[in-house]
Amino acid sequence: MSKSRRVLLGSIACAFMWVPAWAQETTTSSTTSGTATVTTEVKSAKVLYVSGNDLVVKMDDGQVKHFVVPDDRTVTVDGRELTVHNLQPGMRLTRTITTTTTPRTITTVRTVKGTVWYVNPPNSVILTLADGKNKQYKVPKDQAFQVDGEKRDVFALKKGMVVSAMVMTETPEVVAHSTRSVTGIAPPPPPATPPAPVQVAILIEEPMTAAPAPVAVAEAAPAALPKTGSNVPLIGLLGLLCFGMALALHALTVVVASHRGRPS
Repeated sequence: MSKSRRVLLGSIACAFMWVPAWAQETTTSSTTSGTATVTTEVKSAKVLYVSGNDLVVKMDDGQVKHFVVPDDRTVTVDGRELTVHNLQPGMRLTRTITTTTTPRTITTVRTVKGTVWYVNPPNSVILTLADGKNKQYKVPKDQAFQVDGEKRDVFALKKGMVVSAMVMTETPEVVAHSTRSVTGIAPPPPPATPPAPVQVAILIEEPMTAAPAPVAVAEAAPAALPKTGSNVPLIGLLGLLCFGMALALHALTVVVASHRGRPS
């Protein structure tokens, strides 16, 4: 990229030298270049969004910027040339701009012929040129003019005299040439999804303690029979006991009687 900035000097330096009055008008120019300076600017950003030619990135300073990227603009990612359509969110882009600035001065020297219209010695003179226009020139120090075959200084110039002069114009300018390169780093692959854990029962281990000795507890007899209880079994049991006792007494009586009836 080249940009020129023409800056005219504060005044036009006119080197008036005596030349033949009817010399042909000529123009020459030369360029003198100064020392070039090189500056490098590096900026990084992270891709946030890509859609068509629209690119949204987040700069390292936190600013979010939107760019419309042409189709022919490429980014070097892992050795491959990618367009804006190949960019992906998460990519890191680095833009490097190298600018070479060279100052130079263009010196133009042309021969003009005109008629003296006004003189302001020793600083300036106004000439009427061939196109009828008046133009003012600054006269550097110690310039001599040829007037009627004789060298005269600016104080000798009079209105109506025809003179030729070499007009020197110096125009400084700055030429800047920039080169840009954009490189990128692909986003890291997403982490592999771990397998789902198998659901198992969770147990909490507790310290073992001695079991307490069992304590005998006497069960109290119920105070009353349940409502569903009956006295019939008890009466039957008492009757059975009485019948047994009766049999036993009868047997005992028979044995005693048999012993009494025997002779001694």
